[in-house]
Amino acid sequence: MKILSRDDLWNHLKRREFAPVYLLFGAETYLRDLAAKNIADSVLADSSLREFNETEFSLSRSPVQHALAAAEQLPMISARRVVKITDVIVSANAAKDNLREDDEASLAAYLSRPAETSVVIFVAGELDKRRRIAKLLLEKSAAVEFAEFNDDEMLAWAKTKLKDLNAEADERALRHLVGLVGGNARRLMNELKKLAVAALPDSLITYELVEALVPDSRAISNFDLTDSLLAKNKTRSLSILKKILDDGAEPLMLLGLIASNFRRLLMSKELMRSGVERREVARVMKLPYSKQEDFLATARRIETEKLTTIMKRIAETDVAIKTSIGGGGVVGSRLQIEMLVCELANL
Repeated sequence: MKILSRDDLWNHLKRREFAPVYLLFGAETYLRDLAAKNIADSVLADSSLREFNETEFSLSRSPVQHALAAAEQLPMISARRVVKITDVIVSANAAKDNLREDDEASLAAYLSRPAETSVVIFVAGELDKRRRIAKLLLEKSAAVEFAEFNDDEMLAWAKTKLKDLNAEADERALRHLVGLVGGNARRLMNELKKLAVAALPDSLITYELVEALVPDSRAISNFDLTDSLLAKNKTRSLSILKKILDDGAEPLMLLGLIASNFRRLLMSKELMRSGVERREVARVMKLPYSKQEDFLATARRIETEKLTTIMKRIAETDVAIKTSIGGGGVVGSRLQIEMLVCELANL
């Protein structure tokens, strides 16, 4: 089958035209996950026993054969059942895969004759189109790629969502919002909801309101997280981490930001040890004015050995996420960074 556009998928669902197998993949995870939900909602709209006819399998925990066996089961008092298969990884590095060449025979057998009473939804966290098993999925399913929005696409999407929220915003305010949020639809949706409530009763979102309420996610300030880790406050560290991740930050991106903060601490310490003035250190390290004093005081106080240990553990977590050690996909990545934060809060 050909790769469908997002609009193609929505139009098919409106007409209640369902493919037996869907493959949803791409970097825009919010719209990808929303599409999986919309497919399931549409397929099971008339089902009075949805809880018995909707099943989810994560390939980080279960083999694909379990999911395909569930798809072969008849629905309960319903025309169809939905089987969602999440955290699918077919990467350039075969060692990371959880859908492997060994699974190809059973997957090909199902895709050649999919159950007429089931809709199977593959949700891929990573899909290398050059791999043979990826080509099999692309050829035999209704595939939809969710590429990241560019700024103009984000702007158009934001305008449609504002209508759903019964709110308005002028062009300048919306462009500023998109500039702050970046290419993350999940974060943009969260911020639009927050702004729509804050704009009551007239429901007009202004540039000033955006400036006051929306942090710059392209340079997420995780100084509070760093401070909590160094203060060994595990509860607060995990609370801040949860908020950042729930706001839509990708675990790997957040890990990079945490690493950047500790690297800046180490570099600031070395610069001050070399006699560089505080103001110049703050300028070179691009520290926010409100955080300069606390940050540089921390840099003076913390031991170099501790910073070196922290950077080593961050590097190990980076490898663990990229190689799916301990579980792949969003769930596995989030678990890895939560474990890291717990460990750093104990150092």
